[in-house]
Amino acid sequence: PILYSYFRSSCSWRVRIALALKGISYDLVPVNLIKDGGQQFSAEFKALNPMQQVPALKIDGIILSQSLAIINYLEETHPNPRLLPQDPKKRAQVRMIADHIASGIQPLQNLSVLKQMGDKKMEWAQNCITSGFQALEQILQNTAGRYCVGDEVSMADLCLVPQVANAERFKVDMGPYPTITRINKALLELEAFKISHPSRQPDTPAELRA
Repeated sequence: PILYSYFRSSCSWRVRIALALKGISYDLVPVNLIKDGGQQFSAEFKALNPMQQVPALKIDGIILSQSLAIINYLEETHPNPRLLPQDPKKRAQVRMIADHIASGIQPLQNLSVLKQMGDKKMEWAQNCITSGFQALEQILQNTAGRYCVGDEVSMADLCLVPQVANAERFKVDMGPYPTITRINKALLELEAFKISHPSRQPDTPAELRA
C-alpha cells in the first residue's frame, strides 16, 4: 500500500492510526498542502484524487480517498483488531461519533475553509470546534467507557484524537470537555496513536518533531 499523507492532516492521521492498529505496513508519500501553492493541486495528484485532498491510499489495485471509506475498507479486508463493534447498537454509536467529527466539525475548520476566513480564521475555527465539542461531550457521557464507545478502540477514537489536536492548535479551552480530554489522554498512551502522531512523520518539519 502507498499512503499519500500530510503530517498535519487530521484525516490522514485517522488512516495512519488504522494502518498501525491493523499492522499493515505501507509506503508514505508526503503531499505538502502549503508548499508550492499546495501540492494537492498538482495534475499528478488530481489524477489520484480528483477532490485534491489527502489522504489517498493505493491498495489492492485500487485508489481510495475519504478517510472513513478507507478505514471501512481496511476493516473489511483486515478484520483484526476490530474497529467496529459487533453489537449493532454500539456499531451505530461508533459511526455516529465518527460522522459527528468527520462531517460536523473537521470540514468546517480545514485548510480550504480557513483560507477564505482571512483575519477571522482563529475565531471561526474555535467557534466550529466549540459547538461540535459541546455536543460531542454530551454524547460521550452516554457512550464512553475507557474510550469513545465502551472499552475497545473504535473508528470513533481514530477521529477523536486528531480533532483534539486541532482544538489544541487553535487554542480551544478544553476545560468544559472532561470526557473528551480523558479519552484522548488514554488513547495517546497507545503505541498506534504514538507512531502515527504528526510529530513523528517523515514529512514533519524539524522544529515540530517530537
